Parts: sequence; C-alpha cells; structure tokens
Amino acid sequence: METYDYLVIGGGSGGLASARRARAHGARVALVEAGALGGTCVHRGCVPKKIQWNAAELAEHLADLPDYGLLGVERPRLDYGRLARASHAYIERLGEVYARRLSEEGISHRVGRATFAEPGRVEIDGQTLAGEHVLVATGSHPFVPDVAGAAFGITSDDWFELDELPRRLLVLGGGYVAVEIAGVARALGSEVTCAFRSDAPLARFDGMIRAAVGAGLEHAGIRLEPGFCPAGIQRSAGGALAVAGLDGRALGEFDCVLWATGRSANVAPLGLERAGIELRPDGFIATDAFQNTTRAGHYAVGDVTGRVQLTPVAIAAGRRLADRLFGGESEAHLDYRDVPTVVFTHPPVGTVGLTEEAARAEYGADTVKVYTSRFVPLYHAVTTRKPQSAIKLVTAGADERVVGIHVFGPGADELLQGFAVALKLGATKRDFDRTVAIHPTLAEELVTLR
Repeated sequence: METYDYLVIGGGSGGLASARRARAHGARVALVEAGALGGTCVHRGCVPKKIQWNAAELAEHLADLPDYGLLGVERPRLDYGRLARASHAYIERLGEVYARRLSEEGISHRVGRATFAEPGRVEIDGQTLAGEHVLVATGSHPFVPDVAGAAFGITSDDWFELDELPRRLLVLGGGYVAVEIAGVARALGSEVTCAFRSDAPLARFDGMIRAAVGAGLEHAGIRLEPGFCPAGIQRSAGGALAVAGLDGRALGEFDCVLWATGRSANVAPLGLERAGIELRPDGFIATDAFQNTTRAGHYAVGDVTGRVQLTPVAIAAGRRLADRLFGGESEAHLDYRDVPTVVFTHPPVGTVGLTEEAARAEYGADTVKVYTSRFVPLYHAVTTRKPQSAIKLVTAGADERVVGIHVFGPGADELLQGFAVALKLGATKRDFDRTVAIHPTLAEELVTLR
C-alpha cells in the first residue's frame, strides 16, 4: 500500500488544480483518473464549445461583409469534419501538457478507476492507495430522462464527437448547453428547434436576459417550443426522429435530437458508502462551506458537489482547499456568492451577482433600484440584421451598491471580468458614474446608465 498526504480522485479541472496547488505547498500527492486528463471542460465542454462558437461567429460576420462594402466574398462551404479534427488535435495536445506537468511537478499520476475500500483507502486495479486527506473531484455527466426511445437522442458528450453537422436538429433543454449548441448549429447552417420546460430559456437568469436571449434565438431563425416536456422519441422507417410531448404536442422530423436536460454526479463506481461519504437527495456529494464531506479528512469539489457547475469555480474551490490543508491558510474557502458567468449565445451573455428578482427578495423591493438599456450596437449600424443588446444594473440600499450586472451583447464575455471585480469590491452606482466611458464600446453603457 502506498500512502500520500493528498489523494485526489479525478483529473478534471478541480482535481488537477487542487493536486498541483497541494504539491506546490510540499505535499506528497497522487492523482487518479480513469480517462483523459482535463475532464469535461477540456474534452466535452468549454474548449470544444468555444472553438465551435468561434466558427459560428465567423460565419455570422461573413454574412455582414456586403453591408460593410466588402463585396465578392461568397459564403464558404462548411467542412465540419475539418473543424472537428482541428478541435480534437488541440484537445489532445492539452492532455499531453497536463500529463507532462504532473510528471515535472512530482505528482504521481495513476490511470485507473478508484473505488473506496474504507475511509482513506482506495483500490485501483488491485493496488491500494491511501491518503491522509482524500479529495473526490470526479465531475458529472449529462442526464437523460427515462422516457421511451431516449436512446435515440444524443448528449453533449456525443455532440463533440460528430463528424457531420445535423441538417435538422432538436435541442431538448433551455440551459447553458442547450442555447449554446443551438446557436452554434444554427449559425453553421442547421435548421434548429429548441424545446424547454419553462416559458423562456435560461430559467435561473435575470428576466431581462431570458427575454433578450429568447428574442435573439428567434431572430437567428431558431424555432422555440416553451413549456415542452418530452414523453418519448420515435424513429421512422426512414430514420427521421420525432418527439412527443406530455401535452400532446409532436415535434418532428429531425436528423438529430440532443438531450440538454441537466447533469448528474459521477459517483456510482466510487463506493462512497464504504468511506462514509453521504449524498444529498439530488445525488450530489454533500459538502459544507470548506468543501468537507460527511467524513472527516474527505473532501469534494467541482461538479460532483452540484454547486455552481463551472470550470473556474471547480479550480478556485480546489486551490483554496489545498491552501487550507497544506498552505497554512486555515480559513481559506471559496465564496460561492457573486460568481461571474458567461453563456456563449450569439451574442454572448455575461452576468454576475443577483438577478433583479433575487435582489428584491433579499433586500426588499423598496430598496432596489434598477437601470436598464436596450439598443442596437454600433457594429450593426450598417448591417441588414439588427439584433438588440440589453444591459441591466441592479442596485440596493441608499448608496445604490451594485449587486447585479447583466449584459447581452457583443463582447459581454470579455467586459464582464473587470466589472465583476468592481461588484466584488462593493462599487456603487456613483462609482460607475464617476468612471469615464470608453467610446464607442458596449462596455461604456454600464457607466452611462440613467
């Protein structure tokens, strides 16, 4: 049996970040991963998604060239296979970089599937590893509802393995994955329908953002089917897919149906009960503010905890945990409040802090003041298409402290990072007003709102 100071199960974003930070503090570290290093983000999420999004953005800009006087440039033919191969090659290089860094930094990398034998001890292909501290960072996988014909659909894991873009695509779901893939597929030439349970996509976002994104999807030519709960999928003799709804609606025909209905924790093969690690009712690992599980000396970070399932959150939580355990920072932990996030729609969404609805519930309706703006960005001043952008500042209290920032427009993904710092530092509306605008930009709208 080999014993380590820190035994990390899972080589995704959170596990890698925590293992490397612990090693930097001098801990003896082993990391166990059955698959490729990098996890969902690198292989089936952020990285391939952003590459596809870049291609979609280029396709949309090409359509605007004649409006800018750039004539004689025909819309090129999409070679989706070439795009997929380029993406896979880049991702493979990333995996090699991760493995090299683990080796260079002195972290023992074990390839295999870990199963708990007892607290602090796991079995990997007949070998036993023990850790004074054990981290579970095994991530999550797409959830597929138990309905008839569900297997006829694919998930986001499968989407990034396709060699050809579906001509007719149905996306079931209204969250991040659903609207991002729907937007990419439409911009690259697919006929797209997006069906979801709620009245608008992105159910947990600010109402203004939800309305703006819904309008943007429809403006792009995506058919929306709100209030739709799937009852089953059928395949015709010719291979086309149709989806029936619980309300009697029938959607079809499609070449591909994508399940984008949430994610479930990767916990089944771990034998958590033998370690005394308990799950929440929703199947995710129960953790406290310091990432402690119900068993002392055992921790969990990232998607497997079900808390803000974003790559930077897993990384930050993993690093702070290592700082607490091995870096002498006894109070180090991640503050899950006011986490900035971006949805790569077309244009993207950037948001941080409270929605207007949440702010009124927390601070009281009388203390909340909201500033909004809707406009066509300057880029589209001369283009045929006129998509609208939207911005909202949510403030609370007599000093109008900014507690929420919500942006839908070109560059929202990049501008939000700096404004998130301002919100985290407690900036007020007056601080924003005193900041000189950068003109002409989308970002200036946030410091000129009235």
